[in-house]
Amino acid sequence: MTTTTDRLAAVRQRIAAAAKEAGRDPASVTLVAVSKTHGADRVRELLQAGQRIFGENRVQEAEGKFPALKAEYPDLELHLIGPLQTNKAREAVALFDVIQSVDRERLAAALAKEMARAGRHPRCYIQVNTGEEAQKAGVAPADVDAFVAACRDTYKLPVVGLMCIPPVDEEPALHFALLAKMAARNGLTSVSMGMSADYETAVKLGATHVRVGTALFGERGS
Repeated sequence: MTTTTDRLAAVRQRIAAAAKEAGRDPASVTLVAVSKTHGADRVRELLQAGQRIFGENRVQEAEGKFPALKAEYPDLELHLIGPLQTNKAREAVALFDVIQSVDRERLAAALAKEMARAGRHPRCYIQVNTGEEAQKAGVAPADVDAFVAACRDTYKLPVVGLMCIPPVDEEPALHFALLAKMAARNGLTSVSMGMSADYETAVKLGATHVRVGTALFGERGS
């Protein structure tokens, strides 16, 4: 049976190979281990194997797992990669080191207010709905430049990058290339894209962060 440690080594190897193929330094790609639905014991297995950066979809689930793990591993970095309700801004700012799903002005305003109150400033990514899917969160590509400017200038958020989740039935490379182009145009150095099925393609197209869950943890409950 493949262990969590084996899976981690395999994913890191594949990231490094994809980076080298693209003429990139493998160290320029950060692996975000997506631990949603997996318990603290599974997270700890990866921590013991040297992984320090994790992603969670829900504030409440992360609150149940990560405060104790962060106390145990002070260098643990936690990313919120799922949608964030404005009424959870306080909890998100308190717990997460990076918020990858900023996607509307009301949320930007709530985060700005809470960061000022708490004196804590998690790095922010703008989530882009590259496929313009009605059911999916994210800023439309045509609105990205204006929204990035508003987050920076009006709300003074520490915006460092863009994030996307391509449509499941479309070629992800087209969406990855679009996201990288928009990030470069806005002077943003971080690009979060690529998941278990397509992270190597994302690395070849400029991803600085890949969000990998199943390839590390296996299917839920395994």
